[in-house]
Amino acid sequence: MAEKIVSGLWLTLFLTVAAQAIGTAGGILLAAMSISPNGLLKAVSAFYIWIFRGTPALIQIIFWFNIALVFPNIFIGVPWTSIGVSYPTNSLITPLVTAVVALGLNEAAYMAEIVRGGLLSVDSGQREAAASIGLTHSKALRYIILPQALRAIIPPTGNELISMLKNTSLVSVIAAQELLTSMQQIYAMNFLTIELLIVASIWYLILTTLATIAQGFLERWLARTDRARPKPALYAVLWKRSARSKAL
Repeated sequence: MAEKIVSGLWLTLFLTVAAQAIGTAGGILLAAMSISPNGLLKAVSAFYIWIFRGTPALIQIIFWFNIALVFPNIFIGVPWTSIGVSYPTNSLITPLVTAVVALGLNEAAYMAEIVRGGLLSVDSGQREAAASIGLTHSKALRYIILPQALRAIIPPTGNELISMLKNTSLVSVIAAQELLTSMQQIYAMNFLTIELLIVASIWYLILTTLATIAQGFLERWLARTDRARPKPALYAVLWKRSARSKAL
């Protein structure tokens, strides 16, 4: 029994980290698209967020698990040619893959709004100044805006990580063998339902407490590095440009 619980615990941690990583990367991309001057990118970002934030995560998990009903085979090949290989969808979309994909894509919609809020918290003069020294939109975002927005992004991201940790229990509907599924399989044999649900709750409490402590350390580290920074990032860029022009 202990071995099964530990196995479920590790899978819960893996799902949390993998889905949050996908969600964070997707959220940054969607947020960048939403503040882009390109209208098409804005529309795609808004549509994605509307779909994935507007439907329950449980429905999305069940949808991806049954995607083979819509696409029985997945073809991987050279675009606009018949060269490639085809695989049965059910052999690729396992419960574990479904859990990572469904939770990650759902999380990206929420992270997009968090990142967008952080980016908008940076003074608009920073963007104008970056444009005035010739930085493109993507370079200004990467070197000027995003580093300053991190302090506003980290705290809600920590909350999302804790929510993700608990949301992994949703994948028990597709028997993904995470912590809650392991508990369900055990109490189906020994009928110690309440006892094992309490054990599962204790493990979730331990994990969320550790995540909260880690979030606190990260916030304090960011605050310390921000205080130690001698000049704002934009000032540093302008200073380097000025020094370079003087050298020429």
